[in-house]
Amino acid sequence: MVLTYSSKEIKIKIKNFELLEVFSEKKRSLKDFFSEKATVIMFICNHCPYVKHINVELIRLANDFIPKKISFLAINSNDFNNYQEDSPENMRKLDYPFPYFFDETQEVAKYYGAKCTPEFFIFSGSGKLCYHGQLDDSRPENKIPVTGYDVRKVLNNILKGIDIVQTTKVSYGCNIKWKI
Repeated sequence: MVLTYSSKEIKIKIKNFELLEVFSEKKRSLKDFFSEKATVIMFICNHCPYVKHINVELIRLANDFIPKKISFLAINSNDFNNYQEDSPENMRKLDYPFPYFFDETQEVAKYYGAKCTPEFFIFSGSGKLCYHGQLDDSRPENKIPVTGYDVRKVLNNILKGIDIVQTTKVSYGCNIKWKI
């Protein structure tokens, strides 16, 4: 594991890609899962201890906000040839309430500028980036409870109709395992 920080500044709009959605075992367009209210795109993987640390909260968070018409999409961009736990077959073993995509070419991670897992991007319904960074301040080593505070705050403000100024709160975790 190489501890890696997310980028401090990212200015992008939401973009469609077609990827393997592992639960359906079909190539699907990301845009089919975008929401008119907000879309959360998460770069995660199976093997990272930082992702494992927040998995229960990821499920709770999605279950809290999906009924409010906010969509969640998880993307694994790791090179599974060197990290078998991150293969599509192993991705299917997780019981997520949201689609889990495999970014085999790593094109999606490169477009979004994702550098680590976990790393979150929240887009408004119009496709404008509202938030980029961490779930909350909890990490496996710091004994801070996992609450999803930073992501929850942005999503609650979107639901309240509060105009969101793009915010970045740097995340850190395992580096994305790039193909050589």
